[in-house]
Amino acid sequence: MWESVGALAASPWIYGLIATSILLDVFLPVLPSGVLVAAAATAAAAGTGAAAAGADTVTGTASAADMWDLIILTICAATASVLGDLAAFRVGLRGGPRLHQIMARSRRLRTAEARLGAALAHGGGALFLVARFAPAGRSVVSLGAGVARRRVREFLPWSVLAGITWAGYSVALGYFGGQWLGTSWLTTAVSVLALFLAGTAAALLLRRPAGDTGGATV
Repeated sequence: MWESVGALAASPWIYGLIATSILLDVFLPVLPSGVLVAAAATAAAAGTGAAAAGADTVTGTASAADMWDLIILTICAATASVLGDLAAFRVGLRGGPRLHQIMARSRRLRTAEARLGAALAHGGGALFLVARFAPAGRSVVSLGAGVARRRVREFLPWSVLAGITWAGYSVALGYFGGQWLGTSWLTTAVSVLALFLAGTAAALLLRRPAGDTGGATV
């Protein structure tokens, strides 16, 4: 099975699949985009490990090529994340009044929208970083920024930072898991668990009162 995953990870199609999943999961948070990124990084780690074991110590060309795959994977995931955020932002901007009514029905969404406004007003971006890891947090923040009619220049830099952080974390999980545990379903399970724990921690942080953030502006 891992041979098939490795073959897919080595083809250009993997980037399109991952980018599509990340673009859509801002509207369909159930899509396993983080798992796909980690699995692709794990498959790339298999190539890196094989190159390290069999390559000539002078050249190491194959290993360098696999590292480039990881870099491209990170850039692809981060770029798709930002583009998805911007799409949701535009949806929130155009459907503002209607979406605002929908969000007003939920205490959690009202709280998130209020904290988002405070974060942007004071130049704080911790909310973006935390929300990117929380289940549906990316959707709430991106749509909420549009509904609140925030300026793109307030929203975009933090979206970029959050996308790079999330992509780097997901790729690192798959890569180091593949290096330490080998390419097996155990590695995937560990990556899924790590993504779940990060999401749970992020959700707990988002539920904390606005004044109890350990000094961070969110």
